[in-house]
Parts: sequence; C-alpha cells; structure tokens
Amino acid sequence: MTYQETVEYLYNSTPVFEKIGVGAYKEGLGTSLALDQHLCHPHRHYPTIHVGGTNGKGSVSHTIASILQASGYKVGLYTSPHLVDFRERIKVDGECCSEDFVVSFVEQHRNFFEPLHPSFFELTTAMAFDYFAKSEVDVAVIEVGLGGRLDCTNIITPELSIITNISYDHTQLLGSTLAQIASEKAGIIKPGVPVVIGENDIETRPVFEQKAKEMHSPILFAEDSKEVDACFANESGGMTYLTRHDGIIEGDLGGEYQEKNTNTVLTAIRVLAKRFTKINGISICHGIGNVVSNTGLMGRWQRLRVCPTVVCDTGHNAGGWRYLSEQLKKQECRQMHIVFGMVDDKDISTVMDMLPRDATYYFTKASSKRAISESEVQRIGLSKGLIGSTYHTVKEAFSAAMKNAFKEDFIFVGGSSYVVADFLAEYSE
Repeated sequence: MTYQETVEYLYNSTPVFEKIGVGAYKEGLGTSLALDQHLCHPHRHYPTIHVGGTNGKGSVSHTIASILQASGYKVGLYTSPHLVDFRERIKVDGECCSEDFVVSFVEQHRNFFEPLHPSFFELTTAMAFDYFAKSEVDVAVIEVGLGGRLDCTNIITPELSIITNISYDHTQLLGSTLAQIASEKAGIIKPGVPVVIGENDIETRPVFEQKAKEMHSPILFAEDSKEVDACFANESGGMTYLTRHDGIIEGDLGGEYQEKNTNTVLTAIRVLAKRFTKINGISICHGIGNVVSNTGLMGRWQRLRVCPTVVCDTGHNAGGWRYLSEQLKKQECRQMHIVFGMVDDKDISTVMDMLPRDATYYFTKASSKRAISESEVQRIGLSKGLIGSTYHTVKEAFSAAMKNAFKEDFIFVGGSSYVVADFLAEYSE
C-alpha cells in the first residue's frame, strides 16, 4: 500500500473517535497491553513524561518537548488529534515520522493486530511507542488521548505525570461532576512518580491529593508555586512572561490562556531538571520562545496574517472558551468576523453564551461525521443573538469572511479542532 492508502486503511478498518465519537472509545487496557507485548515493550527503552488534563495538554506537551530539545535531548512527541497530516501525531525533534515507517508498521504487524480489532488510537499509540524506540530517543513526551485511567497511553510508567486542568468535557465517558472527571484523569498518577497539577479547585484538589497519597507520589500544585508572575501579549503575536526564576521569557505561542500553561510547564521543568540535568535557564527560554519551530505546533491562537488579521484556535469546549471569549473581547478592530462550527459531543449552548454579540458569524461544519450541521449551529446562534449566514464547508465560510472583511478587521476561525484542521489544510495549500 502507498502511504495514503495506509492512512485510509487505518481510518476505515479501526474505530476512529474523530469520526464516530463515543463508539470508538474502548474501556480497558487489554488491547494496548497485547500490542505492547507483541512489540517487545518499546516504551521501556526510554524515559517518558505523561501529560493529561482537559485543556492545555497539547500546548504543555509541545512546550516541554521544545525545552528538552533546546537542552540537547533527542525527543519523541506523541499528541492528538492531527490537523493536516496523520504523521503530526508522532514526531522526533519536531519532525514527523516518515511515510515509509507508517506503511511498514502496518504491513509488518497487521496479521497480529487485525484479530484484536484495536481502535485507531490504540494502534496509533503502539506505532508511536515503537517509532520512538527505533529512533533511539532520549525521552518521549506522551499526551493522554481521553481521560487517563483507561487511556491506552496509560501503560507507561513515566518520570513525571502532569495534569493540566479539569473542566466539563466527554462527560458521558468520564463523569458528570468535576470530581468524577478528576478521578479519571488522576488515573495516570503512578506509584512513587511525582505529579504536577496545573490548575485545581475546591472539587478537584482533594481528588488529586488522595490519589497521590495512595500512590505515595510527590504532588506539586503549579498554582501554589506561581512560577509566572505576570504576562502580556507581545507584538509578534506571542506572550511575554515575567517569571519567578527565569526572568523575562518571550514565548511564541499566543493566547492569554498560555499563562496557565506556562506556569504548569515551568513547575514541571523544576522537577524534570533533577533527571534531565542539561536543562538550564537558557534552554528554558529558548524552548518556550521557539515552540512552533521546534515542534511544529499549530492552532493555538495562531496568527496567519494581518490586514485583515486572521487567527485560528483549536479551543473546543466550555473550559477553553472561557479564555478565548475574553481574548476576543480585547481585540481592537473595525469589525470581527467569526467562522464557527462545533461537533456533537460538546456543550455548544454554553460556548455560544460566551461568544461576542457584535460579530458577524459564518456558521459552518467541519468534514467530520460528528460535526453539527451548519443550519443547526445557526439556529442555536440565533437563539443567543448571534447573527450570520451558513456555509457548507469551512473553506466557503472563510472565503466569505475574507471577501467581507476590510483590512482593519479581525477574522477568527474555530469552535472545533476539526474546523481548524479543515481551515489549515486549505490555507496551507
């Protein structure tokens, strides 16, 4: 098979969460453990860092990987979902795994894994662990897919576990209260392995403290350590941080929500520096300042042009939009245009309550079977006082926004990772 045929095979022969949602989620680690044994436990050949949470885990994973790269380590990075190319999920030093590896992995192992009927994510995780071993990485940063306790990445025993935050998402799988969701996320805490909690509240903190106590795991709450004293947007589109230990750091990731993520990262780095001794102040600053070029991260308050300004962001749930809505309010422009769509397992009503009422909307749907129809998004929007037209595709919606926008205007594309994925796929062509 060619690379494209192989990717199509993966999508069509395994349950894919991006396509069918809850139906692709498999409880239990049995399949992952079987794949791991078949591949001779590749993740045991390198130390790992495990990153979970509701929001921010992608930014935190990429930033930690960037700092480790800047410190001179060969770094594997496993994240999801991808935005343009499947291979974005599996990177070493910011370079996607090769197309040949994806093809050869499937051809070499399909006779074993086909009878197991693994999910797309189970198979992709096994592929990533194998690739990192073959690449002889010094360390790998592993992002949790969904939840934690039963996530297939949870077969690893990391050097450090990180839980960024807890908010309402995937409640049909993880629980209907923050405490229940936190309990599932806390499942990545391993015996004796330190854990950093990015954000906590009165409901979630006791859950983390109890789990850490049971596991005899040292626990650090990033909000207690307060590594970032203040931050503000800089002219390049990123954020400038005034830090407790590392002075002024110029970060290249945009979005005010990055203050929380960076505080989590710096707290985690204090722990990791004891194991990875090449980390120093220079590599921390360089890593945070070059996340995009070092790791290829996309879609985090990503500014693609000016006159008019175009920004996209993968924030896709109420927790993420709590920050995005405040940031949108602060944009100085003649008129704001918002290309917007969501998928069917998100709380679209709560998100739309946070959207600006004075923007022009371009309601659309991503090329995902889980996407809410553009007409339904418009209907809900109208009930919230949001005015706009419908478009069958993200490409059509963005083209209309560009046609209507003056150079002093601001265009935002988002609401779903899949909307951003469709947008970036077209924009990069």
